[in-house]
Amino acid sequence: MTLTLRPITGPDELDLFNAFPYVLNAEIEGDLTAGRRRPEWLWVALRGDRVTARAGWWSRPGDQQPLVMDVFDVQDPDDGVRLLRAAQPAGGTPPDYTRFLAPDWRDHDDARWLDVLEKSGARVFVERLRLEWRPGTPLREPGDRLAFRPPRDADELIGLMTLVLDGTLDAHSRDDLARMTARQSAEQQYREELDRYSSPHDWWRVATLPDGEPVGFVIPAHNGYNPIIAYIAVAPAHRGRGYVDDLLAAGTRLLAEQDVPRIRAATDVGNVPMAAAFARAGYITFEHQVDMTWR
Repeated sequence: MTLTLRPITGPDELDLFNAFPYVLNAEIEGDLTAGRRRPEWLWVALRGDRVTARAGWWSRPGDQQPLVMDVFDVQDPDDGVRLLRAAQPAGGTPPDYTRFLAPDWRDHDDARWLDVLEKSGARVFVERLRLEWRPGTPLREPGDRLAFRPPRDADELIGLMTLVLDGTLDAHSRDDLARMTARQSAEQQYREELDRYSSPHDWWRVATLPDGEPVGFVIPAHNGYNPIIAYIAVAPAHRGRGYVDDLLAAGTRLLAEQDVPRIRAATDVGNVPMAAAFARAGYITFEHQVDMTWR
């Protein structure tokens, strides 16, 4: 049967695109309405009326180019390869790919998607833990060794973001540092991510010692889907003293006081100290995230 490769025509074809079960299916209609997706970024491979593969891209509202491919499902691997060749945005390196999976996915997932992506030139960049705090989970009581305040301004926060990149265990940050200075990386993350959250910036907290010296910061936010701990870090000179627990408790408490149904966070599987801090704070691992790149 002839293979047809094409984007969907609009929201009326969402049932066609969602022929494969996946955790993001329920969000796609809302993403189209919010401008995070476009019909021309949602492609299907068809043999007759049977969907044999699909691929979808996501962006922040207002972006003219997709930021990440976050949907890719395959029934026929050869059709999946052909779909990627036809659908990937033209020019330059394709956007990275992200997939959400059960924590034990390596034991149960057939991983055809992984085989096809690797045949297309992608490689696994990092695996991450997706974490969740749920109402009713005990919160660490506030201590008296740190004070918390909002950042004075963007420059103070960017300066702290620059400082904490020294010795970072985060794979994406380490990749940035191979291509740019720490200050450039911090400015880019502030401009392209933190400053674009619509949630109040006065939720953000800098932790200080009694003399006013900053020891770290935490960025509670809402990403348009869930309340999140967007960023948390301790300055190099103050690591190893448990301040991360105070920071995480402060950020979690601030969001919990908004009567939220859950709080999400993520960290690399290899960032063992940060994963342990989330576990101490009562966050559970509900999924894993695999990031792949063509770079």
